[in-house]
Amino acid sequence: MIVPLIASAQAVVNEQDVVTPFEQALLVGLVFVIMFGLGAGLTPRDFKLALRRPYGLVIGFVTQFGIMPLLAYLLIVAFLFQLPPEYALPVAIGALLMGCVPAGTTSNIFTYFSKGNLALSVIMTTNSTLWAILMTPLVLALYGALIFPSGSQLQIPIANIVITLATLLIPVVAGMILRRFSANIGSVMELLGGFFGLFFIVFLMATWVPRNWALLTSTPWQTYTVAIGLGLFGIAVAYAIARAIRLHPANARTIGLETGIQNGPLAIAIVLLTFADSPDIGLILIVPALYSLFIVIVATFVTIWFRRANTAAEQKIPNLL
Repeated sequence: MIVPLIASAQAVVNEQDVVTPFEQALLVGLVFVIMFGLGAGLTPRDFKLALRRPYGLVIGFVTQFGIMPLLAYLLIVAFLFQLPPEYALPVAIGALLMGCVPAGTTSNIFTYFSKGNLALSVIMTTNSTLWAILMTPLVLALYGALIFPSGSQLQIPIANIVITLATLLIPVVAGMILRRFSANIGSVMELLGGFFGLFFIVFLMATWVPRNWALLTSTPWQTYTVAIGLGLFGIAVAYAIARAIRLHPANARTIGLETGIQNGPLAIAIVLLTFADSPDIGLILIVPALYSLFIVIVATFVTIWFRRANTAAEQKIPNLL
């Protein structure tokens, strides 16, 4: 049953562009706007407050670049390795990349609705984004060496990914500079960045999903498990750790959402810019695309569950961050 499905998926990838040139240009452009908006939402005061009480930042850093790559690796070994290598290895590249990218701006929205610590959420998103230029290639190289045997035709081009990340950090810095000189324009750009982050998901649902329906219906369940499980388990594990060390519940919710909600648009942009000439780009894109679609559903249910917390009782607990 699985082999015909994989053959069908590979046939679809070979017959059509999973992402058209127009979609590639649009998606990369959206990512630049989203990253610019991320930077435009920051002021020096935000960094001062974060450094004054860095517990959340430290825990978020450990969960973001420690737990998420490890989860991606374990899910790949447990599920994708059940599939034929010609399918599993390209898909594994996208899955591992999805686990190694920084947090996404969507986490800020869900943190707000889940009654979390929005200020902590924003600074954690930016902190992980700035660290990504070092940590994403590092953890990719570490786990990539375990997944891809030496001499394998498929390898992760670490140098190209570093260049791509450096390029995508330029709008973040530009947004921070703009906010420094014009707080009003910076605020508008921050709102636009959040809007385009949501538009990215709507775009995938409205155009990419219908056009690639044959590919999605022929994708094995193991691939869906990896894409959905990465976000779900990431939120659960990070939240459990934060609660175990007795952080304030609002901060624990924030750390959980910040950890599990990865920057799907950034992962897709890295694939499009780094693997543009690869014949396997369609398979590499599957997990980042599925993750970007399903994380909204996962985060919505998690937010509903978080909102059931007894906020009256929480007010009696001193806020640690």
